[in-house]
Amino acid sequence: MNQETVLQALAEQLDCYQRLSKLARTQHDHVQNSRTEDLLLVLSQRQTLLEQIARLEQTIAPARKTWQEYLQALSAADRDQAESLLARIRQLLEEITASDRDDALVLQQRKLNLGRGIHAAVAARKFNRTYTTAAYGTKRPSLDLQR
Repeated sequence: MNQETVLQALAEQLDCYQRLSKLARTQHDHVQNSRTEDLLLVLSQRQTLLEQIARLEQTIAPARKTWQEYLQALSAADRDQAESLLARIRQLLEEITASDRDDALVLQQRKLNLGRGIHAAVAARKFNRTYTTAAYGTKRPSLDLQR
């Protein structure tokens, strides 16, 4: 495992997570303002970044398995850089996860409200049909539509 390659992959991952963080803020704005098409575009962009992160993780994974040994093999400056990159990645990941959790709650609440609205509309329609039948009876239409 090339130490420089792992550090470069960590730096690129950090860049991806920074862009994901910006997209998470944009996503939050779209969720709050019910901009579905814009939200779908942001989700597509996020998916592209996640795929890039997964490719970079293949380079980093061997070092992560033996992280302490990997760190000990680095110079002090590289060790500080690796730990700093990883700490910043973790921080961004926590922020992104929290933002996504908030957005999911907003969307769930909207789904519940929509369900209630549909239920109310169905109940109102049923009430109107019952009322109409009670008030006017079930008289056949005077116009023969079969001809």
